[in-house]
Amino acid sequence: MEGRSRRVAVNGLMSKWMFGHQAIDPQGSVLGLVLFDIFINDLDSETKSILSKFADDTKLNGAADTQEGWDAIQGDLDKLEKWACMNLLRFNKAKGKVLPLGGGNPHYQYRLGDEGIGSSLMRRT
Repeated sequence: MEGRSRRVAVNGLMSKWMFGHQAIDPQGSVLGLVLFDIFINDLDSETKSILSKFADDTKLNGAADTQEGWDAIQGDLDKLEKWACMNLLRFNKAKGKVLPLGGGNPHYQYRLGDEGIGSSLMRRT
């Protein structure tokens, strides 16, 4: 990729600019993905539910058929929001979905921060 340049910043210190043809993916370097993975490594340290992470996608999985189950999932969502604020990140709440499974699901309304998370239309009965 001709005409591109890049540098790295760590703790306020900047590396020298690197110019010229680089054999890297247009989305960024492999090192960037590894560093991001290290950065979010503690994301699930406080959660009770199962948290799946892949690149910049996060899924929270839990069974909730009682008020205690709903409260546990909501508590985990609150912990994730707190973690994001402490680490100067934010979740894309517009992409958040709840996938209720099973018949007779009361469609508990979860929230991430001050915003509700919409229910998906996909449902298995």
